[in-house]
Amino acid sequence: MSRFEVWAPGRQRVDLLLVGHPGAAAPGGDVAGIPMEPGPGGWWRAEVQGLAAGSRYWYSLDGGPPRPDPRSPWQPEGVDGPSATVDHGAFRWHDGHWQGFDFPHAIIYELHVGTFSPEGTFEGAISRLGHISALGANAVELMPVAEASGKRGWGYDGAQLWAPHHAYGGPVGLKRLVDACHRRGLAVILDVVYNHLGPVGNYLPEFGPYFTDRYQTPWGWAVNFDGPGSHEVRDYVVANALMWLRDYHFDGLRLDAVHAVFDESALHILEELAAAVSQLSAQLGRELWLVAESDRNDPRLVRPRSSFGYGLSACWDDDFHHALHAVLTGERDGYYADFGRLGQLAKALESTYVYDGQFSAFRQRRQGRPVGDLPSSCFVGYLQDHDQVGNRPLGSRMATLVSPDLVRVGLALVLLGPLVPMVFQGEEWGASTPFFYFTDHADPGLGEAVREGRLREHPLPPGISPDRVPGPQDEATFLRSKLDWSERAREPHRSVLDWCRQLISLRRQVPDFRAGERSATGVAYDEEGRWLVLRRGGCHVAVNFAGTPRDLPVPAGPPLRVALASRPLPLAEGSLVAGSVALPPSSVAVLVPSG
Repeated sequence: MSRFEVWAPGRQRVDLLLVGHPGAAAPGGDVAGIPMEPGPGGWWRAEVQGLAAGSRYWYSLDGGPPRPDPRSPWQPEGVDGPSATVDHGAFRWHDGHWQGFDFPHAIIYELHVGTFSPEGTFEGAISRLGHISALGANAVELMPVAEASGKRGWGYDGAQLWAPHHAYGGPVGLKRLVDACHRRGLAVILDVVYNHLGPVGNYLPEFGPYFTDRYQTPWGWAVNFDGPGSHEVRDYVVANALMWLRDYHFDGLRLDAVHAVFDESALHILEELAAAVSQLSAQLGRELWLVAESDRNDPRLVRPRSSFGYGLSACWDDDFHHALHAVLTGERDGYYADFGRLGQLAKALESTYVYDGQFSAFRQRRQGRPVGDLPSSCFVGYLQDHDQVGNRPLGSRMATLVSPDLVRVGLALVLLGPLVPMVFQGEEWGASTPFFYFTDHADPGLGEAVREGRLREHPLPPGISPDRVPGPQDEATFLRSKLDWSERAREPHRSVLDWCRQLISLRRQVPDFRAGERSATGVAYDEEGRWLVLRRGGCHVAVNFAGTPRDLPVPAGPPLRVALASRPLPLAEGSLVAGSVALPPSSVAVLVPSG
């Protein structure tokens, strides 16, 4: 017996339309219309016998046109096609041994399914998991895979939030990918978007009050988390999150742009979500993660609920990225105008947020609040991510902005720093391929509106004209964003990849580099001399940002040896370091206790 349920308050009639099912056929000959029974709270229900998994169906509201299920588990024909049933119990999992691990131990590899492999599918990603394992990362983060317009896109304009994208391989393909990750010892995080839906295929407003005009987001209607009918909207989001974690075995969710999740309720939806995930975690007997993206610098997101926080696992730290990027590149456009001093990078390493109550010239207001006693392992640090690369007009990666020497410096501060580290696909070998913003909307007018909106949201820096910016709708823009895996065998990419592997190996082997306690981290720096020494317990990461050699002071204490250096040092092999260490220009050395 198959049970269908849909929330459609205010409707006088709802019909379940079954494609290819025997019964009273609607005009067209192959669709059976079955009246659904109304129930309490605006819910409609119907039961059907003899349906196989994969059966396709629609809903009709008050005799209107067919619409996909708001909780559609599969959209085999895209956002405007019929929904299809899925039997989650039929998939044969092989990850019964998987118990997960604590988030502070994560080393995250962010990837976009469509551009990560030549195939651009879940199966294609499976074929490249050996590379991620060999790198030493232990967690994969997937950019959104919910059904969205067309066959290519970033995924942040999803329309059916419960359905894995058909172009990537649908529900079975996604389960195979998660299963394969777990068999390799890789945790898996899914990027989800609960602040808005995409402009194409979004039929939720026809079913109920899923959106509100009381708030505005940069991308369209805000989700109704605190107005009339919001109790069912909140349940919709919480149930969606639990579905990914339970039915697809994900280890965590990355919550996109929670600063655009508006909720004036006494119990914020993020806190409600965290409580529900905590309960599911106890039921499943494994750790489950919720990681927020926010531009508010608000530590309440990750404070425990017992301390009046929302109880999320972690939050991305854009301040760390901005501080490191501005020091490495010298850029001062846009939000980088607030950054550029070594002292700010030092503060990001020691205190997480650079702006924790200070006035931001870029924002023209005070920004953030101190993190207090929260451990550094509650925050994610990165040199690149999909936004920081893809929002640049030419999709430029760090490897095309600075020298390979400075790329190595940036990687060292991310992978041996106090925050939970994350690398973006290809960063580990200094990929030269761009990562653009791309879409696949059937409506040319919408495609042009997206292009114009992007230019407004991300103004072009001086010297770049609009005609140099690849069009998001052009398939070539997408194809140019695919990784060139052959680069790994060529210099300088091969050396950068080897460097990245060595850094990750050090982080995994040396306990001091995994410690998230704030007291274990300290920074000494010289703004004028352009050097910085990061202390991680008894280990040190010495960095010379200058274009000339520098002698960097080494704190007094137990003898140290050079475990790793990005450029040759004037030291004999096995020599101990005391007092100072001489570093070539644009280089980094990792010092560990000699014992």
